[in-house]
Amino acid sequence: MQTVLEDRIGEFQDRKIANRNQRNRTKDIPGWGMDADPENDPTYPMKHWNGADHERLSYEKAPQQPLDIEVLHSVERPGITRVFGTSSPPSGLSGAVRRYAYQFSEATATHWMTLILADRINAIEGKLSDLTHGILPNPWIERGWRAEWKYNRPAFIQKTATTALLITAGFMLLNRKNKRT
Repeated sequence: MQTVLEDRIGEFQDRKIANRNQRNRTKDIPGWGMDADPENDPTYPMKHWNGADHERLSYEKAPQQPLDIEVLHSVERPGITRVFGTSSPPSGLSGAVRRYAYQFSEATATHWMTLILADRINAIEGKLSDLTHGILPNPWIERGWRAEWKYNRPAFIQKTATTALLITAGFMLLNRKNKRT
């Protein structure tokens, strides 16, 4: 696997980059150093000050997690992050759609809308998987209708009546169009 960006930065190099020209630019940056005064620290009651907060950038980087499944990552990154989730690798049609989405930059609507489409496809794949394993969907429980009936009955009845009215109107409209042709 190719070397990721974090491996290319030498030890303490990130600190040197951050400190470069700092003394010359501090007066020009609005709000620079506003939290340097411990008396003006907005996190004071919650934060336990240990005096070593400036050393937080010289930590030892985590080792690269072994790559034993397919991991999709942004085209903006040169490689995968050091640690990543492995709970649901891309698979099936939704996985193919996700692979397609990750060909685009995260700054584009194509990337995000394609990922939303992949989520919808994944939901359908989950229902089909349940059916193939003999598990019938129970919308009464899964959609929260039982809790709605128990704790908010008037709203549930209103939503159900509105839905039934719209479905009936739709069927009547379709039936009417079919009779004309």
